[in-house]
Amino acid sequence: MNLRNPSPRLRRWLVFAFAMLALSLFAALAGEMREDDTRHWDQAALLQAQQWRAAHPLVEAVMREFSSLGSTPVLTLFTVLAAIYLACVGRPARAVAVSVAMSTGALAVTALKAGFGRARPDPEFAALVQEGLSFPSGHASMSAVFYLTVGVLVAQRHDGLHLRAFVVAIAAFMAVLIGVTRVMLGVHWASDVLAGWAFGAGWAALWFCMASQLKEVRRARV
Repeated sequence: MNLRNPSPRLRRWLVFAFAMLALSLFAALAGEMREDDTRHWDQAALLQAQQWRAAHPLVEAVMREFSSLGSTPVLTLFTVLAAIYLACVGRPARAVAVSVAMSTGALAVTALKAGFGRARPDPEFAALVQEGLSFPSGHASMSAVFYLTVGVLVAQRHDGLHLRAFVVAIAAFMAVLIGVTRVMLGVHWASDVLAGWAFGAGWAALWFCMASQLKEVRRARV
């Protein structure tokens, strides 16, 4: 078994295993949140973020800018641009995969928020007050779906293992950074963001598996 250059089937199974692990983590966090077992560290993180903003005024301005990279308008624009690029370079199936992963992911997050019905942190602890429900974080979820999906697609265009790992690491860093800003600004509880990362990573991995399977089916028919 060559783990440095695994076969497409092995790669798909590894990604599927990762997806199941990530979604299981999301389910575990959801259960902990339902039982109110996250209250202690959620509140501790919120207070720590408030103190950090007070001690470092520049932090709030920087966090606001970084947070916008995971907003719905920005991710929608990035998704459209990525889909257009993929279509132009002869990868229409990948363009569809990115678009469908994002649109279905957004619908899933909306349904999850409605299902859990968790309120956002008290506005007096927030630097940025937003309406809506809290669990899971939409910014954390959708930034993980987008940046990881695009990161993996870009990584696949390179042969070197280290370069591939570097590209995926950058994509993961973007998702992590955006999620951190949501806690730093007091918009979300820390457990919202952790659950968002887990759901987004699992959702992106599932769509990667589906796209890979469809690609293999098409090749078999040719």
